[in-house]
Amino acid sequence: MTALTGLRVLDVSTILAGPLCCRILGDFGADVVKIEHPNGGDNMRGHGPSKDGVPLWWKEISRNKRSVAVNLGTDAGAEVLRRLVRTADVMVENFRPGTLERWGVGPDVLHRINPGLVLVRLTGFGQTGPYAHRPGFGTLAEAMSGFAALTGWPDGPPTLPAFGLADSICGIAASSAVLMALRHRDRTGEGQVIDINILQPIMNAVGPGPMIYQQLGIVEERHGNRSTNNAPRNLYRTKDGSWVAVSASAGQIAQRVLRLVGHPEVIDEEWFATGRGRAQHADLIDRYVGDWIAQHTREETLRAFEEAGAAVAPVYDARDLVEDPHIRETQMLVEVPDSDLGPLLMHNVMWRMSATPGEIRFTGRPLGADTDAVLGELGYDADELARLRAEGVIA
Repeated sequence: MTALTGLRVLDVSTILAGPLCCRILGDFGADVVKIEHPNGGDNMRGHGPSKDGVPLWWKEISRNKRSVAVNLGTDAGAEVLRRLVRTADVMVENFRPGTLERWGVGPDVLHRINPGLVLVRLTGFGQTGPYAHRPGFGTLAEAMSGFAALTGWPDGPPTLPAFGLADSICGIAASSAVLMALRHRDRTGEGQVIDINILQPIMNAVGPGPMIYQQLGIVEERHGNRSTNNAPRNLYRTKDGSWVAVSASAGQIAQRVLRLVGHPEVIDEEWFATGRGRAQHADLIDRYVGDWIAQHTREETLRAFEEAGAAVAPVYDARDLVEDPHIRETQMLVEVPDSDLGPLLMHNVMWRMSATPGEIRFTGRPLGADTDAVLGELGYDADELARLRAEGVIA
């Protein structure tokens, strides 16, 4: 039995943050019912590469979810949702504020049907405020959070990540919020609404910039791969053209690095005692560290740093991740059988639990693959299903 066995989650969200939240819950045993529009489904189906017409990212983000295709914008579709909510513990949606209310399935209605329901309302900017009705995506949050302003080189433009960073942080945060709300429900029987937006979690991840500005009037700026908090902290190129990352947040690690690269004399400097002091002398430290690494191959560098007890890691691409022995041995990536494509290598569940481990039971399903089975559980008979399908309400 997994940690969330017996929990039912309705995934009424699209793109990434909401679906990731629900995937995490599904990985740990929840029965996740993915509700999609009959015409095309979740836009995530069109994100990323495909093989033989089968979207690869979909197979991972929608694993452990049963797919039900229902047009919630119709009266009959809204009734399907109301009946599903009677059986649910959690519902995750990311429509624009007011959309559920317009369809007659707002929080007040849903909580009359099921007072213990945990309703997650995930938007770009929240349910209230001047920006509430703006369309919101992770890219906008990455820009507004301060992330882009701090990423890149001082003489270059602000830089966005090449992947769904803000959405992913929000999805992980939302899964935590769900469990807090369920803990409250288990004690009191009371459900609640969780108002979570994509912007705020990544603002937290970027750090205390607003407080620094409020207290000191300082606006932090881009400084490439360096840190204003410690040194050495950078990417360095090896003799064979590879790149490695070095981080020395702890003073002892910084001492080990400088001894390794042949400059123990700087350890006795007064400024070396603090991370901030070392960061202010990053030009000198980077020259010492960079010159040493440039004379050694990647493997020589990694071996020497490991023997010295210093912190280093290679810069990996996807091929490197697949081939890394630690990642494979610890099963951070696992092969999962798939009826369309055979064994699929994908990310494993995000953490290990000794008593109730998560599991990947199946990969992302075709659109509407489970419509009849799930609606049949609600009491819809074959004639009703045929009528709803003929009317375009389900697929």
